[in-house]
Amino acid sequence: MMSLLFRPDLDAGEVFVNFNQNTTSLAVATKSGYSLYSLGSVDSTLDKIYTCPTEEIFLIERLFESSLVAIVSQRSPRKLKVCHFKKQSEICNYSYSNSILAVKLNRERLIVCLEESLYIHNIQDMKVVHTIRDTPSNSAGLCALSSSSEHCYLAYPGSVTSGEVQIFDAINLHAKTMIPAHDSPLAAIAFSPSGTELATASERGTVIRVFSSLDGTKLFELRRGLKRCVSIASLSFSTCAEYLVSSSNTETVHVFRLERSSSENSEPKQSSDDWMGFLSKTVSSYLPSQVTDVFSQGRAFASVTLAEPGVRRICTITKIQKQLRLLIASQDGYLYVYSVPSMEGADCQLIKKHDLRLDDCYAMDVRVNPAPSLGVATGVTTATNIIAANTTDNNTKHNETKASPSSNSYATALKGDASSNVASIGGS
Repeated sequence: MMSLLFRPDLDAGEVFVNFNQNTTSLAVATKSGYSLYSLGSVDSTLDKIYTCPTEEIFLIERLFESSLVAIVSQRSPRKLKVCHFKKQSEICNYSYSNSILAVKLNRERLIVCLEESLYIHNIQDMKVVHTIRDTPSNSAGLCALSSSSEHCYLAYPGSVTSGEVQIFDAINLHAKTMIPAHDSPLAAIAFSPSGTELATASERGTVIRVFSSLDGTKLFELRRGLKRCVSIASLSFSTCAEYLVSSSNTETVHVFRLERSSSENSEPKQSSDDWMGFLSKTVSSYLPSQVTDVFSQGRAFASVTLAEPGVRRICTITKIQKQLRLLIASQDGYLYVYSVPSMEGADCQLIKKHDLRLDDCYAMDVRVNPAPSLGVATGVTTATNIIAANTTDNNTKHNETKASPSSNSYATALKGDASSNVASIGGS
């Protein structure tokens, strides 16, 4: 459920990389097209699921393990296409008034982020059920959608001058809470797998905070560094929600461990070697709050130092064959696989480095063949139709365009199981 949220310089050989919602596959888009890889045996091999030589891809999102992918091309940045890659068919496409900056998926909703608005689609029939308009200017397309269907929340910046986060209930279609996360504007946001926690980082990049998405309570404050401000490129919870990993424009990737003991909210016992805790309490009444905050901030559990600074990377931690793995995908075309140490301060060991640019997409004779549009009863829906059908609520507008599932196989494929993935969605 992560993306680099920038236009890759494809002429320089860079790629767009993106993990799916539960980190079981990796999407890679180059100037030649896009490929999907399975991560089940990434310690040794990177198994290719599908390759499509097509126009240059700007964004690509796969829905869990299903055959559904949402893509936006460099040639048509205002058009979203939803395709069934196994059937090599286009299900539907939507056009918008401005360029699409981000696309997010879960099993209930599809979110399209424009610079000053957000469209919420019902993924079962692709109908636009809600539009959030007049959002603060969001040229980076910064937004996050929980992968959970139970806590299906959408987060996006609430200000261009401060780090305010707006959390929206994408199922019940109403604002849930606002979190004043940082003093500086936001640079990265990410939900935990359950959707109940939200990690944030500002443009300064020195402090990462974790909040409850239910009520906005601050749960963790993590210190990335003191020496310099950086640009955070990626925040991601591990699939077990015990770790949080961040990458930036520096050469270092930080791994934080989120300690959730039962006594978290009670007064901690003072041990003889807990001198930092003792010092924090002792000086808290004498020093400014900015200083005492530094004592209470968690430090990185582990880190990885890569060779090249200035390369944007996305990272995640997942279990692969029952072992925790740190995966780092970079825009220069590499996927790094690291072990995660069991003890704080130990090094993450490099297990494998995959070159994502070795395969030429044009060598494959596999192409997406557009089929009659499905998922929308009358075919393709454009932004003009959407705007005309909306009501005039001050903050958000409901879409009244009629839409219905094209077939039972569409809903079945959304489940992502192996048997349903071969069901036909495209075609008449």
